[in-house]
Order: sequence, then structure tokens, then C-alpha cells
Amino acid sequence: MDIKDQVKSAVDIVHVIGEHVRLKKLGASGRYVGICPFHQEKSASFSVHATLQFYKCFGCDAKGDVFQFVQEMQHVTFFEALQILAERSGIPMPKRAEFSDPETKLRGALHEMQELAAQLFRNNLASQAGSDARAYLAKRGVTPEHAEEFGLGFSLDSWDQLTRRLQEGRFQHDQLEQSGLIMKRAEGSGFYDRFRGRLMFPIHNEAGKVIGFGGRALKTGDEPKYMNSPETPLYHKSFVLYNLHRAKAAVRTVEHTVLVEGYMDVIGVHAAGVREVVASCGTSLTNTQVRVLKKHADAIVVNFDPDAAGANATERSIQILIEEGMRVRVLELEGGLDPDEYVKRNGADAYRDKLKQASGYFHWLAERARRKFDMRSSEGRIAGLKFLLPAIQRVSDRLERATIAGEVAAYLGVDRGLVLEEFRKIATDKSVAPTRRAATPIPAAEKLLLNALLVSPEARAAVLPKLCAMAIFERLTIRSIFEALEAMSSRSEPFSFADLEARLNDRDRDLLAGMVFADEIREEVSALDQAVECLRAIGAQDRELLRSSLRNSIRAAERSGQIPEAMRLMEELNRLSVKQNH
Repeated sequence: MDIKDQVKSAVDIVHVIGEHVRLKKLGASGRYVGICPFHQEKSASFSVHATLQFYKCFGCDAKGDVFQFVQEMQHVTFFEALQILAERSGIPMPKRAEFSDPETKLRGALHEMQELAAQLFRNNLASQAGSDARAYLAKRGVTPEHAEEFGLGFSLDSWDQLTRRLQEGRFQHDQLEQSGLIMKRAEGSGFYDRFRGRLMFPIHNEAGKVIGFGGRALKTGDEPKYMNSPETPLYHKSFVLYNLHRAKAAVRTVEHTVLVEGYMDVIGVHAAGVREVVASCGTSLTNTQVRVLKKHADAIVVNFDPDAAGANATERSIQILIEEGMRVRVLELEGGLDPDEYVKRNGADAYRDKLKQASGYFHWLAERARRKFDMRSSEGRIAGLKFLLPAIQRVSDRLERATIAGEVAAYLGVDRGLVLEEFRKIATDKSVAPTRRAATPIPAAEKLLLNALLVSPEARAAVLPKLCAMAIFERLTIRSIFEALEAMSSRSEPFSFADLEARLNDRDRDLLAGMVFADEIREEVSALDQAVECLRAIGAQDRELLRSSLRNSIRAAERSGQIPEAMRLMEELNRLSVKQNH
């Protein structure tokens, strides 16, 4: 058994996917369903088969085994996914397989450089050179314990401290350039440090590996105030949320996320005991980040800073959150305090109470409209209406949109008919499902037989040879799938659903996945008994096909005057009928 098969047999795909998707078991067939993590949807079209260790989304057609899922979710190569799952199972990786392709080799080097940088920055913070950075953290109420928990560090005000450290690691020049940690000199050769004289915040992926940094300036006039790593093969800003690797367990427990603006807000709120807190990494919230959050919970409280910039960011975020089907509430803290300041001044319990009292997003938007426009004039009310309409438009459910339109009319003091008229001009019905290709009808006996054969080695051994010998076999709707299954069995290969799927064309892969998740195993009988019953039903069709062929041959012999041949065929038809009756 090679390392891939060893790892695959040691992990349960339901447990791996269950850490990212809330799965619900259906019946006793080993099938689970949930909201797809790869596209926006409200009803569950994502299925996982525990017995076959396979997943498929019937909405976006994402499918694969546990390795494919880890690759897609964590944006890693196959060999990195193999390493992640091997470490999870306590299986040592052979050294020769550690970096088996150029992309994985590059990503491995980049991960190593990020860890080296994180360690260097932590050492700097603890050194005499980090005294100003430590004083800043103390002023902001960040204890040494919390600084250590978040891996905070300090980049020296030096041109090449990190560059020299990385060059000692004998990394290749193209790897150094792609790390995002150093920059190439405009004139001459060589590199210099990207981050200098800054408080350093390591940014982790969902698996907890350092993939980039945010750096805060500590000197007055040092711009920009915050600087983030650039896009690299490891770090894609639109995918990453700060602190998600720590927060995701709490998010799934409390069933909501708290979204704040900055690194210090996250650290302050988390340190106070509110663990479900995340932030975007120095960018506006993206649809991709929201989909990442929705895997863990579909409810969110937005708590940005109370200044104008924070209000504008909240407004933009609401639009994206609504588009992705999130249940959104907004928290505005009194006194002009940001989350970090509020929790330090009032404590975690007071902050949690505020989270519970957070208003629905439309109340927040409507209040914002009332503050922005003069509701005493008809022009102001119309302006307020037009301000709110884009948010209504993004609500995917038609009935919910109509209800909100009515509430908006009452709140703004405008005629409901005017709201609906304006809404009709711009609203698009997002609830209409895309047109799908008509499914190929598959006889029940074939579906039941295939599912029995997939889960039972005994059924494959007893039934497949007989099935392939039947005259009707060539006419079976899913003949090519049975042929692939028979080829694997005849060569004594260990059965693997992924290997079977790899033998098929696109059409047959779709048919296979559709049948696998159709719950076609009867719980009251064994898979072997079900396979035998199905073979008997297909055998009846086989005999009917033979009888029909004989009748046609008899008629052809009679028309051509071959009476002896017609008589012989008639006797064969009679023997077949007698055999069936017995």
C-alpha cells in the first residue's frame, strides 16, 4: 500500500469535510448533505458519501476525494494535501515524496521562509531593539502572553536583517522574490527587507500556517500606517481572514462570526474571551472571504469603527454579505469607541450583551439613510429610498424582498406603490435556477445493482461475471460503468471509487455521482441479495430480448421460404419459454 492509499484509508472524509461544512446525515446509507463551500447557495446541494469516501455538489459540480477537498479548501497542491492529511493521521511522509513537483517545492520553500521570518520578528520583539514596540503593545493593553499567542514581532529598522537571514537558508533567487518578504533593488543586484521598523502581525491560513504579514508603523510620518505582504503563491488577500484559524471552532459553537476592522481589534476582543472574531487583512471584504465564513456559520455581526470610514466600510460589507446569503446584524458602539477600546473599558460581558442587541442590517441602513437625507422633504425621502434600493435588490428571496420594500416605505414615509415601482425598475430575480441539461433516465434495476456492487466485494465477485455474459449487457444504459468496474475486479485491483471514476468519461462520471448519492441501497436486504435480485430482473429483460430476436428471425425465415430454419428457431423459442416458466 503506497503512502496515498495509506493516508486515505486512515482518514474519514466526513470528519475532514465536517470541519468546514455543517453536514447532516440522511438515512443509513452513509450519505451526508450540507451547504456547498465552493459556491453561493441557500439549499443544500453538497453531498458526501461516507462508504465511498467521495463528495459532489449538484449545484456547481465540485467533486472528488478527501485529497481534492483539502486542495480546494486550503488552496494547496496534491502533495501538500497529502502532507496535511498524513500529519493529521500520524503517518510519516517518505522524504522522497515531500517535494515531488516544482510548484510544491516552491510553496514549501515559501512556507519555510515565512516561518523563519516569524521567528526572527518574535526574537526582535523580545530583544532590546524591540523596546518601543513592546511599549506600544503595553499602551494598547496587549499583554506579553497575548503577544506570544498571536506571534507578534518586530522588524528592525534595517535594510537587510531578514534578507541576510533568508540568504543563509540557500533559497533560490526566484523563491526569495516570490516570498513577499524582501524586494529587489531597483539599481544594481541584491535585495532589501520589505518590512522595516514595524510591529509585525503574522497572517495565517485556515490550517494555521504563516502565509504573510501585516506591519504597523511605529514612527510618526512613516507611511503607510499599515503595510501588508503582497500577493504571493501562498497569500491571496481576497481569500484570507485574520484569526480565522483560531476563531473557526468558536464560530461553529456560537453559530455566528464577529467581523471587525483591524488586527488590534481582533487581538483585544479575542483576549477578552470573545473568540469568534475575525478581520479582513487590510482590504475591503470580498465575496470569497464571505464564502469562507459561511462554511462555519451563516450569521454575522459587523462591528467596524464608528468613524465615517468605518460606516462606509460597513455599508459596502453589508451589500456583499447579503449577496452571499448571510444573516447580517450591525453593532455600533456608543462613545465613538472601536471594539478594542470598548472591550478594555467595559469588559467582555458588556461587549457580549452589545452583540446580542445588535440590530438587523436594514435598521442600520435605514438609520443611516435618515441621517444622510432630509426626511422632511419628498426629495429627501426619495433619495433615501434610492439609497436603500440596491440593498433590497441583493436579497435573493422574492417574498423577503417584497416584505422589506413594504417596511422601507413605512419607515421613510413614502407611498408603498412608489417603492414597488422603483424596485421593479432595477430588481432582478436571483432565485431562478440556471437551466440544467436533462438527466439521462437510468432503469431502476441498473441503479440498484450499481450501488450494491460499489459497496460489496462479495456482490462484485458473484454478480459481475454473470452480468457481463448476458446478451442484454451491450444495451444497458450504464454499460461503460459496469465495464470499468468489471475491469478493476478482473485484475484483482483493490476497489477505489476514485480509481473507478478516473476510468470514466465526463458523462459517465456525472451519471455515477448522481446514482451514488441517490440512496439506492435497500436497508432491509444485504448488498449481495440486492445485487442478485437486480441481476434476476435484468436477466428477465435479457430473455425477453432473446425471445424478441428469435421471433424476428422466425418471421424472416418464413418470408424467405426457409421453413426448416423457421421450425428450428420455433423449437428454440419454446424451450426458452418452458425454461422461464420453470
